[in-house]
Amino acid sequence: MTIQYNKQVARIKAKFNVKLKEFDIGQGKVNVKAVYQKDEGNASMESHALRTLLCLYQKFVASPMSSSEFHGATGFSGTPISQSEGAPNEPVLNGQSANTKHKTDTSTDSGTTAGDQKEERCPICLDKFENKTQLKCKHEFCKDCLKQAQEANGPICPICRAVFGKIMGDQPDGKMSDYTLPSFLPGYSDCGTIVISYEIPSGIQTAKHPNPGRPYSGIYRRAYLPDNKEGNEVLRLLKKAFDQKLIFTVGRSRTTGLDGQVTWNDIHHKTSMSGGPDCFGYPDPEYLSRVKEELKAKGIE
Repeated sequence: MTIQYNKQVARIKAKFNVKLKEFDIGQGKVNVKAVYQKDEGNASMESHALRTLLCLYQKFVASPMSSSEFHGATGFSGTPISQSEGAPNEPVLNGQSANTKHKTDTSTDSGTTAGDQKEERCPICLDKFENKTQLKCKHEFCKDCLKQAQEANGPICPICRAVFGKIMGDQPDGKMSDYTLPSFLPGYSDCGTIVISYEIPSGIQTAKHPNPGRPYSGIYRRAYLPDNKEGNEVLRLLKKAFDQKLIFTVGRSRTTGLDGQVTWNDIHHKTSMSGGPDCFGYPDPEYLSRVKEELKAKGIE
């Protein structure tokens, strides 16, 4: 993939100012980590870079050339991309699912001869279809493979990431409110500011969380949007995401390293009014379009 899409990978690195580090974890698998090229790091840019790389990988998997390259082509051998940043349930794309019940033999039946039609295979297990299921996006999978993918990552197409159901998260109970200020954000001098307040009280973890029955620490957070048409559209979408329990989760805090904390999920917010992307603030002219893409990936639009 890195050979075929060399220019696209280079653009991802430049756009998000990251280096992509690969770590061989054995059995044909590689862990890919994005590292922001400043000492203090930037989890938001790292996560965006990995998400874009994941989309590029999915494009590669879906391309007509990918099936032959999965079976021993130089430089690529069904390598997965693991996202090391973002929420604990961030999707991990594998050229071959570790949980599928099918046994894949990459040494046979991988090619075609002149005059033969290429045999269709499930893009998850890379084996012949069993109880083929087609989604609205037209991608097809074995029924059991799709079920396992849905259990792991929700009702999302493993190829194009189209949502085919309602995604519900594990966000603890809390409240979201908003109000406006007359002052403007850098880059939006023609309008005021929307202030979003999130309050998640402390409580006890449920079966959906990492340690059921143990306590978690709540949080109070503020975020900022421009009070214009697009900003209010994002506010509407964030409210919908909050109702579907997608804004926060329970896990380990990136800041303190402590477990049992309410943390941001993988929908990024501007928690500062200024300072630019390095400080999770404005100006950042691409932020509103990025967060809408993140929300759309969860079926929020």
